[in-house]
Amino acid sequence: MNKHKRFKTSVRLLTGSVAGLTLAAAALTYTATADATGAGGAYGSSADAPGGTRTVRYDLGDEAWHLPQTGEPVELSGVVHYPADLGEGRHPLIVMLHGWHESCADRQAEAVRTAAEDSGDDAAYAAASARLFAWPCAKGTPALPSEDGYDYLARALAAEGFVVVSAGANGINASSVSGDENAAARADLINRHLRMWQKLSTSGKGELAGKFTDPVTGAARSVGFVHHLDLGKVGVMGHSRAGAGVTWQAADSHRGQWPRGVKVKAVAALAPAYNVMTENMSDYTITRTPFAVVRGTCDGQVGGEAFAFAADAAKGNRSGFHRFAVRGANHNYFNTQWSPRSGQVAASDDATPVEGHPGQCTDHEGSTPTTHLTEPQQRHVAITYLGAFFHRYLDTDTTQDPVLTGARHPVAAITEVDVTASTP
Repeated sequence: MNKHKRFKTSVRLLTGSVAGLTLAAAALTYTATADATGAGGAYGSSADAPGGTRTVRYDLGDEAWHLPQTGEPVELSGVVHYPADLGEGRHPLIVMLHGWHESCADRQAEAVRTAAEDSGDDAAYAAASARLFAWPCAKGTPALPSEDGYDYLARALAAEGFVVVSAGANGINASSVSGDENAAARADLINRHLRMWQKLSTSGKGELAGKFTDPVTGAARSVGFVHHLDLGKVGVMGHSRAGAGVTWQAADSHRGQWPRGVKVKAVAALAPAYNVMTENMSDYTITRTPFAVVRGTCDGQVGGEAFAFAADAAKGNRSGFHRFAVRGANHNYFNTQWSPRSGQVAASDDATPVEGHPGQCTDHEGSTPTTHLTEPQQRHVAITYLGAFFHRYLDTDTTQDPVLTGARHPVAAITEVDVTASTP
C-alpha cells in the first residue's frame, strides 16, 4: 500500500529562470567513511565513529511536547553527530526530520497486518496498523528509530565541521494531523528543537543541559556545545512529509516563528510529500532562503508533483533554488531504518520493478526505466548533493557551485542526476 494519499491535480510547471535549465550533476569529494555511504554503521550508532566525529543522544520523554493543533503527545528526542574536536570557533547547525512511517517496531503487529492485507481483512489490517502507529508505543514495544536513518549523512556532514541533529517525530506520525496541519506541526517541532539548542548554545542552560547520553551504553556524556554553535547559520532538511515541514518552516510568512537569534540559511526537501491541494501557497513560499529539492525517478511514494510544487514555492526566489532528479533512486533508501538491509519493521523497497528486466525500476507514473540504485549508492548521492548544498549556503563555499549547477558530474560512475538550478 502506498503511504501517501495522492490527489488529482494539475501539474505545476517550472517557471521563470528555473525553466529549461536541466543539467547533469557535479562533483564533490567527502571524507566520509564506508559507514557514511550506507555500508553498515547506520544500523547501530557508535559514540566514537571513524572520521573524526562523535555521537550523542538526548531524550526528554515520549510526551515531552504536545501538538499546538490538537494537544497530542510528541517526543523531544534526537541523535547528534558533531566534530570530535569542536575547536575554538562556532559550527553551523543542521536539523533533520524524518517523515511519515510506522512509529512502533511491533513485529507481531506487522505480521498480522501483512496477513490481513493478503486475505483482505480490513478490520484486522486497521487494528494492526493502529498498533504500529501508536504513541507512546505499548509497554515492551520499542519505538521505531526513524531519526537514526540519516546517520550516514549526518556523520559525513559532521566530518566536514557541521553539528547535525536528527530529531524524532513518531508522535506526529501517530497523531491525527494531516495536510497543511501536518506540515505546520513538523515545522513547530523543528522550531522547538532549535529553541532548546539556542538556549544551550548561548548559556549552557535549558532543557538540553546535562541530557546527552552515549548512544550505545546510555551513560551520561558531557559535550562542550556552549558558544560553539552558530545559530545564525542553520540548515534544515526534511524527508518525505517532513520535506513539506521544512518548506513550511522556512517559508517567508513563517520566519517570525523562528526562535530569537536563529537564522535558517539553507532548506532541503528530500523526496517531499506536499499537500498539493493546499489553498494557500504563501505558507510554503520561500524567496529569501536557499532551497533545494531532491527526488528519485523510482520513488514509489512521491510523484513528480514534488518538483512542480517546490518550483511554485520557490517562484521569485533570488537566494538560490536547486532541483535534483536522481535516476534510479526510490523513496525509502534515503532512510536506513526504512530500507530492507536494516531488517527493521515495515522496511521495504518502494520502487516499481520493470517486468522482464531485473535490476530496472520506475515509479507509479511510469518514468523511463533505469537501473535501480543500491542502498549505499543512493546514500552516496545524497551525501554528495546535500553536502554540496549545505557547504555552499552555510559556509559560503562557492567551490560547490559546479556541483549545484551541473557543471561537473560527481556521481557519473553511479548514476545520472538531472539538475535544474537558479543561482543567486
